[in-house]
Amino acid sequence: MGVLLLALLVVLVLLPDVPGLRLLRLAAFDAYQSLAPRVRQSAPVVIVAVDEESLRRYGQWPWPRSWLARLVARIAEARPAAIGLDILMPEPDRLSPDRLPELLEGLDREMARKLAGMPRNDTVLAAALRGRPVVLGVAGLEGGAPALPGGLGQVPVRAFGGDPAPFVPRFAGALRSVEEIDTAAAGRGLINVDSEGGVVRRMPLLATLGGALTPSFGIEMLRVAAGAPPLAVRVGAGGLEAVAAGDLVVRTEPDGRAWLHYSRHDPARFLSAADVLGGRVEPGRFRGRLVLIGATALGVSDYHATPVSDRMSGVEIHAQFLEATIDRALLSRPPLARWIEIGMLVAGGLLLVIAVPLLRARTSAVLLLLVVAAALGLGFLLYTQRGVLLDAATPALALAALFTVMLAVTLTEAESQRRALRHQVEQQREAAARLAGELEAARRIQMGTLPRPAAAFPGETRFDLYAMLEPAREVGGDLYDFFRLDDDHLFFMIGDVSGKGLPGSLFMAISKALYKSTALRRHGQVAVMMREADAEISRDNAEGLFVTVLAGILDVRTGELEYCSAGHEPPLLLPRGGRALQRLAEGGGPPLCAVDGFPYVPATRRLEPGDTLCLITDGVTEAAGPDGQLYGRARLEALLGHLGGAASAAEVGEAIRRDVAAFTGGTEPSDDMAVLILRYTGPLSPQG
Repeated sequence: MGVLLLALLVVLVLLPDVPGLRLLRLAAFDAYQSLAPRVRQSAPVVIVAVDEESLRRYGQWPWPRSWLARLVARIAEARPAAIGLDILMPEPDRLSPDRLPELLEGLDREMARKLAGMPRNDTVLAAALRGRPVVLGVAGLEGGAPALPGGLGQVPVRAFGGDPAPFVPRFAGALRSVEEIDTAAAGRGLINVDSEGGVVRRMPLLATLGGALTPSFGIEMLRVAAGAPPLAVRVGAGGLEAVAAGDLVVRTEPDGRAWLHYSRHDPARFLSAADVLGGRVEPGRFRGRLVLIGATALGVSDYHATPVSDRMSGVEIHAQFLEATIDRALLSRPPLARWIEIGMLVAGGLLLVIAVPLLRARTSAVLLLLVVAAALGLGFLLYTQRGVLLDAATPALALAALFTVMLAVTLTEAESQRRALRHQVEQQREAAARLAGELEAARRIQMGTLPRPAAAFPGETRFDLYAMLEPAREVGGDLYDFFRLDDDHLFFMIGDVSGKGLPGSLFMAISKALYKSTALRRHGQVAVMMREADAEISRDNAEGLFVTVLAGILDVRTGELEYCSAGHEPPLLLPRGGRALQRLAEGGGPPLCAVDGFPYVPATRRLEPGDTLCLITDGVTEAAGPDGQLYGRARLEALLGHLGGAASAAEVGEAIRRDVAAFTGGTEPSDDMAVLILRYTGPLSPQG
């Protein structure tokens, strides 16, 4: 079954667009870049930003295009490698001199004539662009006709191996600058970026706009900077493989997209357009660089989420592409990566299929963590060292799902086997317990070994004692005992053997006898009694049974109580004078025969005359009613609180017996029930 499930997971991972898996894969790639972003090795790109400071000095956006002409001219004077305008200008400049009379009412005719004779702003900007290495941005439109008529101008492309057009993204139309400005530029590039799940991770290097093959903004800037040679495109059987601009070769996905490798936002990339226009920037900042001009001010810029930032301007994303391309640091996802992922899943899955049924659950969980850590570590290593995007998250998730199913089935099978074994043992015990004659005799013998308070302490006035045992079957595993260690020290105990019926009664008799023998040898040392009794009872415990015990020694002169619990229900103290009921949970350790040589710790408490101790076995709290509900500790504590501290030991014990009987309503008991009530009356008065 594990192999079949593994095969199904492999098929799911092989499918390209399973809902949810692609988002998980992209999230893993984002985590790589968020943890270890690209480190800037060179600074080939400068961004001249129309930022908040620029708007404060020169007014709202868009500016007159004559100002853009001045900005381009100042930058071009420093001989940059290329200038990219990440600004769309699809309409004539409304602030041109010839259009001002339309905006300014009451302008005299002479002034209007002079303004009409001045060159238009679009003409001024076109003149500033002409003959310079300037690339304009073009936006692809999913539907509809181009915003302006006319062609986009063909970029020379040399394709090797086939036609790239069928593989690259297609846009029905384009939004470009007015024709006068557009034709003056040295190149045009697509400024669209891919947003997958709201995050920009890839960028198309080629696309068709209205049927014309158009490069991306960054690739066109590299082509213009290299002297405008033709773009070289290598096409394989499955799609595009690489795009080259001059000496720079960029590996692509089959659809012509490239994975961006981001660095953190760096203010050193940016220069304010206001500083450039004001002549406050050294020309050397632009010489030989790729200069991008774009708006970054809030409200006028296009911001996108990236793996390293929730908000990054579009012009900075293009700068990131140019930097990573020039530094040869773009990310890639070669076809081999998919097969490495499948190999990790198959190898790790087969290991889990073999190991989970053989190992313990905790060990197999550690194995899963090691396998997942190895897969994630390999993915992160390939990213940091080779720039390869390996999806380790999807195989890790698949391995976790495989492990969960395998572990659930294994545990279910083991639990089924344990239940079957437990059922078989119970059947054998029931068959033995139904030997009516022998069990009846065993019952008389067992009950006869239990002491009776009236016979054990005739005329005693310093304490009041009540004891009761009701086996669930003919014989049971609960026990109690009490006797004097000397004239002033009373020993008492109550216990519960793990088991019922004949085996439990035999082990109960052995435990009671051995414990009493130990107690008589060790006067006044209840913890030492517990340790020695544990050793004595464990010695001949061939069946591996255990017994819970609560033992104590009461100094009847002073009320000093020393007690110790071996995994037993803590006793309840019902103080005199209406004080709150208390649980004596201090001291003790695990049940006898459970842990060899355990150092049991005693606890002490001074009883005041009138204080009552209530000791029970779990047959009281776990008594089941006809509806299956349990009697519970809360009901017992409520009963004792209602009785108060003035009730005698017999009144308390009988009240418990009657209340449990009324609760169960004649339902066959599932466990033995024992109750031991000790009321300390003090050395003088039996009433306290």
